[in-house]
Amino acid sequence: MKEIVSTNNAFVKQLVQLKDKSRERKKSGTFLIEGQREIQLAIKGGYELETVLFFSELFSKEQLDDLIYEQPNTIEISKEVYQKLAHRGTTEGILAVAKSRNHLIENLRFGNNSPLVLVVEAPEKPGNIGALLRTADAAKADAVIIANQKTDLYNPNIIRSSVGCVFTNQIATGTTQEIISFLKSKCINIYCAALQASVDYHTQDFTKPTAIVVGTEATGLSNEWIEHSTQNIIIPMQGEIDSMNVSVAAGILIFEAKRQRNFK
Repeated sequence: MKEIVSTNNAFVKQLVQLKDKSRERKKSGTFLIEGQREIQLAIKGGYELETVLFFSELFSKEQLDDLIYEQPNTIEISKEVYQKLAHRGTTEGILAVAKSRNHLIENLRFGNNSPLVLVVEAPEKPGNIGALLRTADAAKADAVIIANQKTDLYNPNIIRSSVGCVFTNQIATGTTQEIISFLKSKCINIYCAALQASVDYHTQDFTKPTAIVVGTEATGLSNEWIEHSTQNIIIPMQGEIDSMNVSVAAGILIFEAKRQRNFK
């Protein structure tokens, strides 16, 4: 088995770039995963692992054999190398290099006649994106669609904040116009979370093909979404503020849809 002990190793330097720079992830078509649960979910989601790196004092070869049945290129690394590559403070001792996927809207496939889709326009904060992906996974939404993508999906902060749910959701990206056209071509009703001409969210029928569309707390949704909305919906506010965090709002709306569908 290969071993790397120096942080000056060329491959280690390449992995640091992969961790830190979206440009390098796009150029190579690969990204870095950290943590046992995240790697497990990537494998479950059908992602191809190119290389696995482990620090044996934290993650043993026996644990590695249990985690990954058919192991790709495997490298044992020193504590210094692990600390150089690890992104988060809590340590588990294992990382993997995985191949990226394209997330083209035309590749989306639904396994039922009444899909439930979460659409998010122009989210930027990795923490919010991760929380949205966790919500979609918890609700077992049929897809998450990101309009006008601003943040690389394989950003380490998204992987971490989604707790690996970036690998368990069916995700697509595209422009607002492309996504609206796609939803209309599939006869999916578009429910926009917006203040204008809106009705209380629980008055609508979400048992039919449904896309719940949310924007950022700062800017809301663009006019293009409002113009093509089946119905704008609102979560009634009873306090002093008139908005809430996008991931919280999405959770309320998508689980109302699941309630109406008897959580099926």
